[in-house]
Amino acid sequence: MPERQAERLTVALPKGRTLGETVALFRRGGMDLSEAIREESRRLAIDLKREGLRFIIVRPQDIPTYVEYGAADLGVVGKDVLLEQERDVYEPLDLKIGACRIVVAEPEARVGRQATHLRVATKYPRITERYFAGKGQQVEVIKLYGSIELAPLTGLADRIVDLVDTGATLREHGLVEVEEIARATARLIANRASLKTKYARISAIVEALRRAVNGEETGR
Repeated sequence: MPERQAERLTVALPKGRTLGETVALFRRGGMDLSEAIREESRRLAIDLKREGLRFIIVRPQDIPTYVEYGAADLGVVGKDVLLEQERDVYEPLDLKIGACRIVVAEPEARVGRQATHLRVATKYPRITERYFAGKGQQVEVIKLYGSIELAPLTGLADRIVDLVDTGATLREHGLVEVEEIARATARLIANRASLKTKYARISAIVEALRRAVNGEETGR
């Protein structure tokens, strides 16, 4: 038993809209925690003792921190979070779920106007700064934590950089997408030390999920 406990892997999964897709993907990969989540929906830690796995459910923005510092061996997080945080983690697999895009948008009435000084509101200040710096364009970045679409409507900012799925929310607020910065999907990430010390187990999980992503049912 002590030997099995030492080999247990901890996997950080994201709260929110992609949790269902993530759980379904792990089930197809032979790691079924769906019943445990249904029965105890408020639990933040779920053990699959037979498989030697513990799943923790945390905010997506916190997952790279858990993985980088070794509190979790593996994690599932959007590429947008990875691009913003630039954490020291290994990224072995694109899970191809939770697809969305990081875009620049502005009010429809402003499209085509030139400005010498732009204020850009965003939840992604690093991505925004890198993007505009790469274009040789100086901007003032305003960090917000929610309701980014309100910034141009209230005069706080000229443009926004935000994550979009269908673009419906932009349209509802009279905003138009003018540039695409990046496309983002959920990624499997791994702690670099765990990858060395638990290589066989992590490799088996990566392969099982790879097969699940490709539509191959597997039973681990």
